[in-house]
Amino acid sequence: MQAEYRQRRQKLMEKIGSGTAIFGSAPSAVMHHDVEYNFRQDSSFFYLTGFNETEAVAVLAPHHEEHKFVLFVRPKEPEKEVWSGIRTGVEGAKERYGADEVYPIAELNDKLPQYLQKADRIYYHFGRDRALNDTILKHWQRLMRVYPKTGTGPIAIQDSNTIIDSLRLVKSWAELELMRKAVAISVEAHNHAREFARPGRYEHEIQAEMEYIFRKYGALGPAYPSIIASGPNSCILHYVENNRQLQEKDLLLIDAGCSYGYYNADITRTFPVGGKFTPEQKIIYEIVLEAQKQAIAKVQPGKPYKEIHDTAVRVIVEGLMELGLLAGDIDEILKEEKYKPFYMHRTGHWLGLDVHDVGLYQRGEEPQNFQAGNIVTVEPGIYIGLETKPAEEQPEIPDRWRGIGVRIEDDILVTADGHEVLTQEVPKSIEAMEG
Repeated sequence: MQAEYRQRRQKLMEKIGSGTAIFGSAPSAVMHHDVEYNFRQDSSFFYLTGFNETEAVAVLAPHHEEHKFVLFVRPKEPEKEVWSGIRTGVEGAKERYGADEVYPIAELNDKLPQYLQKADRIYYHFGRDRALNDTILKHWQRLMRVYPKTGTGPIAIQDSNTIIDSLRLVKSWAELELMRKAVAISVEAHNHAREFARPGRYEHEIQAEMEYIFRKYGALGPAYPSIIASGPNSCILHYVENNRQLQEKDLLLIDAGCSYGYYNADITRTFPVGGKFTPEQKIIYEIVLEAQKQAIAKVQPGKPYKEIHDTAVRVIVEGLMELGLLAGDIDEILKEEKYKPFYMHRTGHWLGLDVHDVGLYQRGEEPQNFQAGNIVTVEPGIYIGLETKPAEEQPEIPDRWRGIGVRIEDDILVTADGHEVLTQEVPKSIEAMEG
């Protein structure tokens, strides 16, 4: 993987030219007093370095004569490592991660200026690390004070996300291998959950079964809090209590995926707990499935990203109009978003190192077009909660539709000549859901 990280750094340095890019690691998190959360590295920092420790800074300075890739890391401290794990240390980081130079993190303030003074711009994202934010600003302001005398130095700070996000948006072969593994494990968990679920079991039992499979096959754990939503809970988009007992004639909506090597899967399926849809559940499911099929067909290189949402929404609105749950002119309903009481979220998002991965969805007035190597979720849904209120001047909702929530989500890779449904091994047909 070191060759992969080196290629990523090289691509970024080609984009920043005479600038200097600075990336900080994620901070360590503390829950209660001295009990720590599991550490999760900052995604962009990990993307460029593979270094998986806190209190670290990476500097990319393509204009520097000797040190184009520099790391600042925690030094070895055996008495602390006994408590919190072995550190790579300065020498280890240089040997393992290919940095031209590595310093102890305590020397950041002293050593950083030499990598800034000949740069024409600093690329840095001001995030949650206030100390690092202040350090960057302090050095930039000092260099600006002497700029009239020296004529050199970074005259601007640009958000590094504007550069790295576009790189992360297109997945390499190595990234795709990790994502395929995350998908394969998640597929196994979803298929097991459908067999395991039955009336009388609790949502948290389903969750436990799935997350056991995640860990059994080497995943880091859930990519996000698992949503195991039965009955009316299926209408709560980010339901995570997972404490209800499954009942006959319930729908069970499962939105869950694992993280493998920091790369994520994201899958949703909805199926009847008792083995058969009620007539109303089946109708809603068919509308959502058709919306998803038509939206997936729009995932093609060169096609605008927004078409997947526009396509799914139109199918859903047409279906709800046929049922008498929406009424009026379809174009007006779409323009005024009168469908939002039933479908209030977007149809998908980028997927990768982050579940809601980085990358533009729109370029001002210009569309963001798909390109080979993108991975996007396609996840339309219809939610008719017990308390759902129709939009103004829309029909009342008959009780027989209430409590029905359906979402179907797949992970789609854009290929050179079309797309690949990475998650296709999780069935979603009516016949499979009732099987």
